[in-house]
Amino acid sequence: MTKNNLHPTVSFPIAAVICLVVTIFQQPAFADTATGQRGVIATVHPAASEAGRNAFEQGGNAIDAAIAAAVTLGVVDGHNSGLGGGCLILIRRVDGTLLAIDGRETAPESATRDMYVRDGVAVPTLSQDGALAIGVPGALAAYQKAMKSGAKLTLKPHLLAAAEIAENGFKVDSNFARNIRENRDLIAMFPEASRILLKPDTSAYVEGEILRMPDLAKSYRRIAEDEDWFYKGDYAEQVERWMRSNDGQITAEDFSSYQPIQREPILTSYRDYQIVGFPPPTSGGVQVAQILNILENFDLADSFKHRPAEAYHVIAEAMKLSFADRTRWLGDADFTPVPRGLISKDYASQLAKRIKRHAVSSVDTNGTPPNWTTDVFQKHTTHITAADAEGNWVAITATINTSFGSKIIIPGTGIVLNNTLDDFSAQPGVPNAFGMIGGDANAVEAKKRPLSAMSPTIVLKNGEPVFTVGAAGGPKIITQVVMAIVHHLDGKLSLADAIRHPRLHHQWLPNKLCIEKSFDAGIRKELSELGHDIEELETAAIVQAIQRTDDNDLIGISDPRVPGKAIGL
Repeated sequence: MTKNNLHPTVSFPIAAVICLVVTIFQQPAFADTATGQRGVIATVHPAASEAGRNAFEQGGNAIDAAIAAAVTLGVVDGHNSGLGGGCLILIRRVDGTLLAIDGRETAPESATRDMYVRDGVAVPTLSQDGALAIGVPGALAAYQKAMKSGAKLTLKPHLLAAAEIAENGFKVDSNFARNIRENRDLIAMFPEASRILLKPDTSAYVEGEILRMPDLAKSYRRIAEDEDWFYKGDYAEQVERWMRSNDGQITAEDFSSYQPIQREPILTSYRDYQIVGFPPPTSGGVQVAQILNILENFDLADSFKHRPAEAYHVIAEAMKLSFADRTRWLGDADFTPVPRGLISKDYASQLAKRIKRHAVSSVDTNGTPPNWTTDVFQKHTTHITAADAEGNWVAITATINTSFGSKIIIPGTGIVLNNTLDDFSAQPGVPNAFGMIGGDANAVEAKKRPLSAMSPTIVLKNGEPVFTVGAAGGPKIITQVVMAIVHHLDGKLSLADAIRHPRLHHQWLPNKLCIEKSFDAGIRKELSELGHDIEELETAAIVQAIQRTDDNDLIGISDPRVPGKAIGL
């Protein structure tokens, strides 16, 4: 493949290259890392990582550890994920087989295209808070399916351990406290959420205080004793009764008919590596592959050495092109034709030619991938990653969408329900809570799964896993997974340094280049001079990763932007 050399190649000692790239930024704190030979796990919360460690110590493998962490995060990180939401699970098993388990939420049977439109205009609050915002949860069904795919333990001990934490209480960390504080007024509007998540005087819990959730503990124990309680038992019936009284649409039948779907992972390449991603209904796997395919036309390693601003400019332009395509083409492949040509190398080469090296390019609309009519895919968030010495690698991205989802908790259950239906396009051209604009491919439809940005990714070399990476943060998930891969493979940073490194994000609309505050002022100035409209971010997204060393040690890496934890055994 012909490279677009941004600058002439100059020979640099590797150590000097790494030093140069690392020191031009004011970096965040060091990532939390842990090395293990038997297994490693990395999550956004120490209690969840400890749950993963306990699963390993009880004889479990990476699948057990990841699921144990996931159900624990539903307690201690409940503003991001939980049994009331959904997830995507990517697994590389001991024998090398790849599994993609789709636990994305679905629209209820009675959902209609215009359910959020009133007097011809989409009403954002209807899809963001309250009964109509809720999709049928898929996380628990996906966890159950994953456990049957090669785990050594059962789901029961993981649920009971998490129930004990909910019963006894846990210290609210800075991240949880901030989310409660920022959403206090909205939470206070919903009686059950207010009773559980706020103090009796409706003030917010602060960092270090103990939050107890006995109702959630009871629900976890019910599921541990009877896994049908959630989808085919009393919980589903409680949801239907509540929906009938609150103008909602979900029924017990919607719950009982929910099924996680095993999909075919996306397999592409970048440089000398194979990239394993997740197919639609997330755009993540397609977009990570597409952006990397575009960037493969440029010599980023050379650019990182000499003029980093040009490298970041090219990366941002590639992101912009991909998000323009997302708006037109991406949706649930079971309901709408999603062209496989989006991940074509030839199509990426065409898109790369639209990138100007020394100025921002105007992207007015999407591109048109080859064979788009015939070659199609078959019919607030957290990320967990785990790996073991046997060769199991697991990447789970789970969500209830925005902080505390719909703010709805069915009385007595403690389970926060998602607002994932906001990820649909309520009306063409109308942005959702993340500013994303969608089209007909992502319109609301009964039983359909809304488009996601979740991007669990496993990177192979010669067929063997070398690292896995995933993120939390809405549409920034996609771009931050790309940034971690590019910083590591092209920027020659260690994976830990790649994750702590300042990052950027562009999603086409709004037409702004978002960069973290820790970016070097000189690079920011150069990007502005190239024509980028800069918007500053405290944090782009939260990344978790695992890497295998040449000595076959496993290194877990947790993003320093939150108080997460990596643990190795």
